[in-house]
Order: sequence, then C-alpha cells, then structure tokens
Amino acid sequence: MTVDLFAGISVDDYAAAPDRCERLLDSPPTFVASETEAVREPGEHRSVFIEGRPEHAGHALHTVFVDGLDDLAAGLTARGLTARGLERAKRETCPNGIRKATYRAPEGNGIGVGGAPF
Repeated sequence: MTVDLFAGISVDDYAAAPDRCERLLDSPPTFVASETEAVREPGEHRSVFIEGRPEHAGHALHTVFVDGLDDLAAGLTARGLTARGLERAKRETCPNGIRKATYRAPEGNGIGVGGAPF
C-alpha cells in the first residue's frame, strides 16, 4: 500500500509565510496552487501546503523526523528563522531517546523536527 501525505497549515499572514517556509525547508515552493496557497514536496509522496486562512490559523502541529538533527538546527539558525518570526519554542528528549525541537510561528502553528538519540 502506498501512502501519500498532504498536510496543510493555515496562516493568518500569507504574505509572510512563504519566506518562513523557504527558510525552514531550504527550498522554494514546488508549485503555487493559487494566490493564497503554495505547496512544497519535501519527499516522494509527501506534500505540505501553506494556505492563507486566517480563521483557521494557529492550530497546526506537524513533526518530521530527519537524519542529522543537529545539522538541520544549525542550518535553521544560519537561515535566520528566529529573525523572521519562527522561534524555537521547545526542545526535548523523549523517554526513548528521540530528540525533538518545536518551532512556532507568530499565529501559533508549530513545526517539530526530530532525530535520533544522542
């Protein structure tokens, strides 16, 4: 069975969202679906769309697991996410040793990145 992921994030300020996403994912949108929706495909069968829907903004929380979590975190800092409105809100180590950092946008949406134990 093939499983595709198409995850959505509603934002209140669509004009600012593409810059934050590009800094987070280190790539421009894969395609722009409309004037208020952009889609990125971080991997095969995986898509994340950002949509300007202020009435629904602030409730998303998605987590991706990556190899090289420390390198990714350093890259996020180097790309200036904290200066562009995406702040690291929480860093934790789960009981099974998996590490996770959650970044939050001004409207409350959260993007978590996780990786292997130390």
